[in-house]
Amino acid sequence: MPPQPKGPLALSLLITAVGIGWLLTSLGYGPGINWVWIMALGVAGVLTFIVSGGVDKASIVVGPFFLISSGLSILRQSGQLKADTEVPILVITVGLLMFVSQLRFIPVPSWYIAGPLDGPNRRGPAA
Repeated sequence: MPPQPKGPLALSLLITAVGIGWLLTSLGYGPGINWVWIMALGVAGVLTFIVSGGVDKASIVVGPFFLISSGLSILRQSGQLKADTEVPILVITVGLLMFVSQLRFIPVPSWYIAGPLDGPNRRGPAA
């Protein structure tokens, strides 16, 4: 059976999450929290892994970043975290995730096309 396109799945999950967020906001659950934004960030993180087909060097950075952003946004919007603290945490997070993505056992994305500098003896411009 040929693989099915993941676009319709991603779109349906995103629309559902936005609807749930909208409903939570309308019902007054967590006053002051924009649940549409929170849910969109969270679903974007999950969809990164679904669309990518699992964990790879791109999804290991993007997916957790959106999930962590969603959690930190809840804390900020509920007054438990200041924006001037949230942003440096996110910068540190993306740096650490980029570091983790360089581990050899994490595969490159299936959509990646290797260039001339991506061979086994790759050396950067400084070499």
